[in-house]
Amino acid sequence: MKLAVVGGGSTYTPELIDGFARLRDTLPISELVLIDPAADRLQLVGGLARRIFAKQGHDGRITTTSDLDAGVAGADAVLLQLRVGGQAARQRDETWPLECGCVGQETTGAGGLAKALRTVPVVLDIAERVRRTNPDAWIIDFTNPVGIVTRALLQAGHKAVGLCNVAIHLQRKFAALLGAEPAQVHLDHVGLNHLTWELGVRLGGPGGEDLLPGLLAEHGEKIADDLRLPRPVLDRLGVIPSYYLRYYYAHDEVVAEMRTKSSRAAEVAAMERELLKMYGDPALDEKPALLAKRGGAFYSEAAVDLAAALLGGRGGTDGAIQVVNTFNNGTLPFLADDAVIEVQARVGATGATPLPVPRLDPLYAGLIAHTTAYEDLALDAALRGGRDRVFKALLAHPLIGQYEAAEALTDRLIAHNREHLAWV
Repeated sequence: MKLAVVGGGSTYTPELIDGFARLRDTLPISELVLIDPAADRLQLVGGLARRIFAKQGHDGRITTTSDLDAGVAGADAVLLQLRVGGQAARQRDETWPLECGCVGQETTGAGGLAKALRTVPVVLDIAERVRRTNPDAWIIDFTNPVGIVTRALLQAGHKAVGLCNVAIHLQRKFAALLGAEPAQVHLDHVGLNHLTWELGVRLGGPGGEDLLPGLLAEHGEKIADDLRLPRPVLDRLGVIPSYYLRYYYAHDEVVAEMRTKSSRAAEVAAMERELLKMYGDPALDEKPALLAKRGGAFYSEAAVDLAAALLGGRGGTDGAIQVVNTFNNGTLPFLADDAVIEVQARVGATGATPLPVPRLDPLYAGLIAHTTAYEDLALDAALRGGRDRVFKALLAHPLIGQYEAAEALTDRLIAHNREHLAWV
């Protein structure tokens, strides 16, 4: 089995390599290709990747290349984890929205739109080249904003599934609180990428007993602290929102915080510099502890599970159940079929089919519908360009919604992203 990782020079990659090595029985890789235009980073990451495989006794071959077409040729699956513009672009995404009183964040709000505009054309070009070279390959998208990028891929007819680590991170956290094995914990996970709620936490699968009320009663304070939301909010909701919901439920508070401290992008850039120094140490043969602070916890395990299910190595003939991003296809009746949602799905060789979802309270359905309308406009802007399309997407976003702010944000977005927007 051959896998290719586009963005293989990322500091995330050793997390992925560690998972491939540990879970080789689940996903037996014979060849892994790391693809990245940054040759210096690729050399450091590739060297550490080979040492991790060697230490853990994995006999798969790891190669590196800057040639995308050669790297994806013959691949059974291609994993996308790229960042167009690098950390410098992320720093800008987290900065200029604050000038207009809006959240500065890389996957939602104005910064998230900027990232989508930079990313969608690049990802679609990569996907077309994968299809020409190897039309049977699956594309697994971990590139943010995952929902919009996955929708672009699916609407263009690619064999693609979107992946995020939020659900598996929560699954592991709840399993620890319950004293259970993670594989036994099933989440009633519903929403859009980075806009999700856990409506239930069950042991033993979708039909298991819902332990969420007990979790909130016994561990509500800790869960609230982790989400940085007041405990009474969780008690009143009776569900557990993802930590991204804080940008919506406490927008002004978050903006005030962001204006008084260094950006997450600056923190990550500093971490990346330190990690790359570590990766260059020929004695290092495991992922360093610092990588856990970089983000992407359990990303490798989710990626292994998804690739194994798509390639027929997990779940049997009925497929495996996993939280993914895929077409709605009637799952949430208030959305179009071609909207991309993030829910539990049965995943197998033919792709992902969402499991049934109970009728959603308007409190959640309304925000999902509103944000999906923004994503419609964001994808249109990413595909066709134009200042008016950017403005409309910003005006539609639930975190913006005022024409003066949308006008000012449009000007800043274009000014900070000219080199990445072909239509400017």
